[in-house]
Amino acid sequence: MKQPEPPQWSPYLAGSLCGALIVISAWLTGNFFGASTSFARSAGMLEQLVMPERVASLDYFRWIVPKIDWQWMFVLGVLFGSFLSALTSQTFRWVALPDMWQQRFGQDKVTRGIVAFVGGVITMFGARLAGG
Repeated sequence: MKQPEPPQWSPYLAGSLCGALIVISAWLTGNFFGASTSFARSAGMLEQLVMPERVASLDYFRWIVPKIDWQWMFVLGVLFGSFLSALTSQTFRWVALPDMWQQRFGQDKVTRGIVAFVGGVITMFGARLAGG
């Protein structure tokens, strides 16, 4: 017998609250939500640990300074907020291979890794191309 699904947030309510949060944030701070710059900043911070002279020599990191800022903290908040949301809605579970991935790509780890990597590269390229 199948277990009943735990109650979940209405997507309409969640979407409305996210939209209201974005409008209020932009109105109060003048900053818009974004995440891709935080990944570039994180890469720069990690590279500074290994080759600080290289980061200092790149024009890109003069424009996107590798530092922890409000946007970086926002991305961290999304991570912890989604974890807390999954815990409180009782939908959190550790899954090595989600059902959807297994149906589409099989159980081969190499294929899954390649597809995930290529998808991430395309997503980040598009986000950076669009300016964030």
